[in-house]
Amino acid sequence: MKTLKLGGASRLWWLLLTVGILFIIGGFAYWFWPVAGYAVTSILFGWMLVVVGIVQLCVASGANRPSGRGWWIAGGIINLVIGFMLVGNLFLAEAVLPYFMAIIFFYAGLMTLSTGFLRHGGLRWLHIINGILLLIIAGIFCFGGITRAIAMVSFMAAFAFIYWGFTLSSLAIDLKPRAADGE
Repeated sequence: MKTLKLGGASRLWWLLLTVGILFIIGGFAYWFWPVAGYAVTSILFGWMLVVVGIVQLCVASGANRPSGRGWWIAGGIINLVIGFMLVGNLFLAEAVLPYFMAIIFFYAGLMTLSTGFLRHGGLRWLHIINGILLLIIAGIFCFGGITRAIAMVSFMAAFAFIYWGFTLSSLAIDLKPRAADGE
């Protein structure tokens, strides 16, 4: 069995390991202090919308404009307005974050479910089950009440940070030069 080497060996492997460890620590901190973590997640989501809005406007005004340029411009302006509203008002950001998460999971669930129904092959049942589970999670965010939705966002974000940290750490260990690599 061969091991997959994504980027070969690197002398800067320790930098990726440091980032992975920081993600793990941040995930556990988010797990133990979910209220503070929820506020940070809300603000980060607002800044993410601002960045996405800027990127959409840059793509729409670039040399290789995509088709439907008006939709890109409208989407960029809407993302900028909503992003600045969320960044400027922490209470608004905290109040609407569960509903944004519900929309994201609803969209992902519908896409996964439709992929499962349109796919031909042995693993289509896995897509259908995953789509149904994503739709259930969207329902929990949307109809679970604000306090349960806050707990769900906090738990899932903490889990994602921890998982991502372990993934980056294992990749860093894989990138560490060995004696046979000559570094």
